[in-house]
Amino acid sequence: MQVIDLKDEHVPLYLVCLEDWSEEMKEAGDRKEIWYNKMKDKGLRVKLALDDDGVVGGMIQYVPIGHSSAEGKDLYFIDCIWVHGYEDGRGDFQKKGMGKALLKAAEDDAKEIGVKGIAAWGISMPFWMSAQWFEKHGYTKVDEKGISILLWKPFVEDANPPRWIKEKKRPGTTPGKVSVTVFVNGWCPAMNLVYERVKRAAAEFGDKVVFQEIGTSDREVLLEWGISDALFVDGEEIETGPPPSYEKLKEMIEDRVKKL
Repeated sequence: MQVIDLKDEHVPLYLVCLEDWSEEMKEAGDRKEIWYNKMKDKGLRVKLALDDDGVVGGMIQYVPIGHSSAEGKDLYFIDCIWVHGYEDGRGDFQKKGMGKALLKAAEDDAKEIGVKGIAAWGISMPFWMSAQWFEKHGYTKVDEKGISILLWKPFVEDANPPRWIKEKKRPGTTPGKVSVTVFVNGWCPAMNLVYERVKRAAAEFGDKVVFQEIGTSDREVLLEWGISDALFVDGEEIETGPPPSYEKLKEMIEDRVKKL
């Protein structure tokens, strides 16, 4: 196994989170590519893990914390580490040390850059981006927001811990209409998929639905709202993980339209 920096030949694979076999990833559109082109000159770092046959099985992406959903100084932020775990496509690469190798490579790289530490977000439940997994590798919890846990590993004694950007406000409602608002940053194809599906679903109901997109790759917009990626319908936040199907989103909007 080896860990390498992202190369041009691997960019298309990276943009679909190693799931080039997935029809869902195609449905997610080009927002990840737009985000990547914007961020690659702003400190975005991407590394890939290859098995002994040279097959890409894992990836990690990390950015200066000023381009994340957290606040901090002189830190990098891991917003995604993923080892392909499906039998479909390239196969299951999990539990073979790729995640650990990717994490160490990112930490070593961040130290060379000269930042004072590295942060990551984890989920309090034991699946993708598990907070417990980061804790096993020396990370400490410093903040939480729902099931999203903010963790960090300082490299020097005078490093200051990060904090989540706090929610400032939520979208309102429109009298006589169903209001659908999507906050989308672009970094995660899963949320991009939600955006594409709910936008299509909302369009099915014409002027009975008011659809609003709020792009949070603009830092000022993110700070204004304190929300990075989320879906709201009539002011109520809707669970988006894993991404709801198009049919489920359409049915949810239709139920509300019927009550107008």
